[in-house]
Amino acid sequence: MFTGIVEELGELVKRQSAASGTYLVMKGTRVMDDLALGDSIAVNGVCLTVARLTASSFYADVMPETLRKTNLYMLKPGDKVNLERALPVGGRLGGHFISGHVDGVGEIIAVQKEGNALVKKINAPPEVLRYTIKKGSIAVDGTSLTVVDLGKNWFTVSLIPHTLQQTTFLTKRSGDTVNLEADMLAKYVEKLLLETGREKGQSSISYTYLQELGF
Repeated sequence: MFTGIVEELGELVKRQSAASGTYLVMKGTRVMDDLALGDSIAVNGVCLTVARLTASSFYADVMPETLRKTNLYMLKPGDKVNLERALPVGGRLGGHFISGHVDGVGEIIAVQKEGNALVKKINAPPEVLRYTIKKGSIAVDGTSLTVVDLGKNWFTVSLIPHTLQQTTFLTKRSGDTVNLEADMLAKYVEKLLLETGREKGQSSISYTYLQELGF
């Protein structure tokens, strides 16, 4: 489990693809302090498992499903990556609950400066937007952000200077892809309501039905 508060910018050192699979080698400093074999670590919002360690880097195997569902297949040696270790018990929840299981890949389609912030407009697939609301939380490349505005196939986020300096967003431009994870709480609520509705003979969720449940 992660919070979307990126700890540092790491760097992809090596990417090796073979018939047996793909593995990534990434280097960092802060995240290496107490990293151990088998630990979970978020790389651009993707939960990976530490398979090998050196003094300044870690190896992670990437299965084909992960390459299909994320933009990790686009990474090249030298690329910067957002790194976050798993949330420790008793740690501060500065962002929101993030599983590291990416729901879809989006594309930055516009960037606009607004005061001390940068507003980025991101095209997103339906499987992400169905759980996205204004002022709600969303993970973009593993960074916990607040949705500013929302359209039929896009949403916007506003990035303060600190977030820009601590993440890959400082160099992200229009046309770049980003990993997206919707708020998992919304998914649980949807599943609960749909199953409850079916039990009561409801084919779908309606405004009247939600009122009956006290919403």
